[in-house]
Amino acid sequence: MSGTPVKHYLLASDFDQTLSFNDSGLILSELLGVTGFEERVAGLARSNLVQQGGELAYLIRHDPEFRGVRREHLVEAGRRVRLKGAIAALVDFLRRGTGSYRFSFFVISAAPREIVTSALAGIVPCECIYGTRLEFDPGTGEVRAIKRVPAGYGKVAVIEELERRLNITPDRMIYVGDGSSDIHAMLNVNSRDGFTIAVSENRQLAQIARSTVLSDSAFSILVPILDQLLHWQAGDIRTLFESYGLTLDGWKKARTDRVLIGEFPRDSPLAIMEAT
Repeated sequence: MSGTPVKHYLLASDFDQTLSFNDSGLILSELLGVTGFEERVAGLARSNLVQQGGELAYLIRHDPEFRGVRREHLVEAGRRVRLKGAIAALVDFLRRGTGSYRFSFFVISAAPREIVTSALAGIVPCECIYGTRLEFDPGTGEVRAIKRVPAGYGKVAVIEELERRLNITPDRMIYVGDGSSDIHAMLNVNSRDGFTIAVSENRQLAQIARSTVLSDSAFSILVPILDQLLHWQAGDIRTLFESYGLTLDGWKKARTDRVLIGEFPRDSPLAIMEAT
């Protein structure tokens, strides 16, 4: 119907292990020849010094072995990131929209912005990428300040900023993430009737997300969006995949009720009544 108003959705996605297979901090560490990255991150998590997801920015600024990081190292690390499949197809579909629906797509990551823009060059426009902003010394080239880290509540701030700028109501917000650093964003989106998708088996996230999708293809996040939000038929979803040269080989929808049942103590009044 030509007079039907267009519904505008904002879709925001994390980057590390959501659109990629690896943590960009680990890739940067290997590039620099720095060992023990995961142990350092775990130590920061135990100390509660930084928001979950903001550990790499902290290390770059404060760890002596990371002080040698320059902009060119971040760009090269981005080039080495192994991306999940069909991101370009996902971006193309979202750009085109469908029927009375259109989408604005943004990447929100605690990884340095230089890494994310380098990894997604030619796929996602730079202006649609929010990453950690670092300030470089013009003389030495080293990082002298951290200007913004979209981790934890920082991601919530970016989401709300985008909603205001694009004039999108919270119930048309979709957030996609993979780990503990996405919990604050998902709780915020859920509390305002938005839609959240987890792309990993992280137990904390699985309990929060409205839907969980496990796939090596980024295009897979469209399945719950088209199925649960836009109410497409399964055949139409498969046809869309085929139009992008993709096949939906396996799609299992499951809902699990976890129920813990106990018994009354033998000497309780209810147990005695049942026994008589």
